Amino acid sequence: MDLLSVLQRLAPELEKGLGQVFSLADLEQLRVDFLGRKGRLAQLMSQLSGLSPEERPAVGQMANEIKTRLLALLDGHRADLEARQEAAALARFDASLPGRTPWSGSLHPTTLVQEEICAVFNSLGYEVVSGPEVENDYYNFEALNMPPEHPARDMQDTLYISEKILMRTHTSPVQVRTMLSRKPPLAVIAPGKVYRRDSDLTHTPMFHQVEGLMVGENISMAHLRGTLTAFLRAVFGAQTQVRFRPSFFPFTEPSAEVDISCCMCGGKGHLNGEPCRVCKTTGWVEILGCGMVDPAVFEAVGYDPSVVSGFAFGLGVERVAMLKYGIGDLRMFFENDVRFLGQFA
Repeated sequence: MDLLSVLQRLAPELEKGLGQVFSLADLEQLRVDFLGRKGRLAQLMSQLSGLSPEERPAVGQMANEIKTRLLALLDGHRADLEARQEAAALARFDASLPGRTPWSGSLHPTTLVQEEICAVFNSLGYEVVSGPEVENDYYNFEALNMPPEHPARDMQDTLYISEKILMRTHTSPVQVRTMLSRKPPLAVIAPGKVYRRDSDLTHTPMFHQVEGLMVGENISMAHLRGTLTAFLRAVFGAQTQVRFRPSFFPFTEPSAEVDISCCMCGGKGHLNGEPCRVCKTTGWVEILGCGMVDPAVFEAVGYDPSVVSGFAFGLGVERVAMLKYGIGDLRMFFENDVRFLGQFA
């Protein structure tokens, strides 16, 4: 049988084979059998070299026409199969069934609380500023009245990259950079990630802080107390009680730690007849540290402490979120469990 006759038989044979194909997988196999690299058409075309120069054009033209015909048959059958599958799927669809509600995402609780904190201070006239997380020792310690041998450095559990380069342990370096680049008066808050070598139920190697700074003429401790009391009542409720206790920080003098009445027991020390686990029966929980900016810090940034004064404060965002939402384990913020995160949608 000559090559032209064999080529002409391919289309009828494919049509016969299509009559037995009822799935897209079987259709693909049939396509490979006829048009694949080692398929029947390719095998026939490999015989062209044995034909005379006069016969080759006619056989080549016929092969192209047959290939076009085979592709049309395959595409037509594929469209028919896909239409049948779609019709079958629609036949199984019950339009009376309720729709499936997609899972809705949410902002992370840390993000929610940080945005709330920033919004409160924005309403009080504070500007949000930022700075690098990989910091120089000067900005992180020395400019904040902590020279190389200062014992307060041991409290920081610092992650050093080199002798002078470290992961910032607080966002106070942003305050230093801001003061170096601006003249008073100023009121800024610096939210962001900070890093320390610590990990347990209430500490993680990375967490978030918001630190604030106000500098101007005649700024007093009364301004600090009024600002933080207004902020804490905006976040935790108007009935929240606030108290200031004397403390020590190397970059503020005088310094104080701020407590609020317990969010869980309302400051009673007990809940449903049981001792409150959050405040440990005291009725108070520590929330932030603060103080009047030490004159040595002003001198380090070129401010005249005889002309200006100011206050600074800092709080942990996760700490606020734990109290606000009643979360007992800090590590839940970093485990990315959608069952936990979905509660904040």
